[in-house]
Amino acid sequence: MSAAAELGQEIFKDVSLSGSGRLSCASCHQPELGHASPFDTPVALGGVNMDMPGSRLPPAIRYLRFNSAFALAADGTPSGGFFWDGRANSLFEQARGPLLNVHEMANASVSAVVQKIAAAPYAAKFKQVFGADIFNNPDLAFDRVQHALARYQQEDVEFASFSSKFDAVNAGKASFNAQELRGLAWFNRADKGNCAACHPSTQPSNAPAALFTDFSYDSLGVPRNSAIANNSDATFFDMGLCGPLRSDLSARFDLCGAFKVPSLRNVALRKRFFHNGQFDSLRQAIQFYVTRDTQPQLWYPQDPQGHLVLYNDLPSLLRGNVNVTEAPYNRTRGQVAALSDAEIDDVLAFLATLTDGFFSP
Repeated sequence: MSAAAELGQEIFKDVSLSGSGRLSCASCHQPELGHASPFDTPVALGGVNMDMPGSRLPPAIRYLRFNSAFALAADGTPSGGFFWDGRANSLFEQARGPLLNVHEMANASVSAVVQKIAAAPYAAKFKQVFGADIFNNPDLAFDRVQHALARYQQEDVEFASFSSKFDAVNAGKASFNAQELRGLAWFNRADKGNCAACHPSTQPSNAPAALFTDFSYDSLGVPRNSAIANNSDATFFDMGLCGPLRSDLSARFDLCGAFKVPSLRNVALRKRFFHNGQFDSLRQAIQFYVTRDTQPQLWYPQDPQGHLVLYNDLPSLLRGNVNVTEAPYNRTRGQVAALSDAEIDDVLAFLATLTDGFFSP
């Protein structure tokens, strides 16, 4: 790695760069879990006293070097961007948010971060790489912190190793077993899981192998998570692209409820799923996909009159944004789910082949 990337690695792991002195980037994006959240809870606790709950599950950040800036296509379709709502346009921009967010690393200012960098064991190296007077200009020094973190994620092979069994099979160094092959078929088939519609299993033009995300957005109607503090207010709704954490698309009501499609690489290692961490097992997440509309009573509460409140984490007027046209969401109550329990087992077996560390490319 470059000298800047090596500094980024030290910064990424440094708990002293938080207001509490107990939280680092790696705390919420653990390398052993594919740089995903290590917490059993849906959200992380941060802040100066480590008692401030976040509002979303810390996203997995591996393979993001192949992402692009947020953009709206000519027809208004969103893609790209970083965070669950795409509000940052690059790894560089993304690095700024957690350091200053009062719910996360909770530094009071840019200067506060730079003062901590200046006192860190790697301060001399920071000056060597970015200039002897770098700490005299806090804004420029903070810019270099962001740069270093971005370079680390762009250069360290661990962030995009393509070392899973899936990659070994593609390289001719391994073979899927029968169950994994069936799982891949159900994953790809448009009349079954149709997972590949948003999580393509084919190589894109800008990466050496499949990324298992197209960096698009979708509104899935994930059930409201009562464990998130903000949701104790019945009038509060996290609507992704149209707010509240980003405000530039607040008038695009058609985008309310849409969140970025994550990569499924290393998904079998994750402890929580979806932007609100509603589910704590991968099986449960797949079951939701295929039975959301065939057995909605499994997922949604009833109102006082005994009617199911479908897609209850969106205001009633915006629930029409939920995807009900693509398989497996295009079925109705009482129909057979797109995947049986045995087929879900097969998909789970295939998804386990996406875990890094199976071989060395």
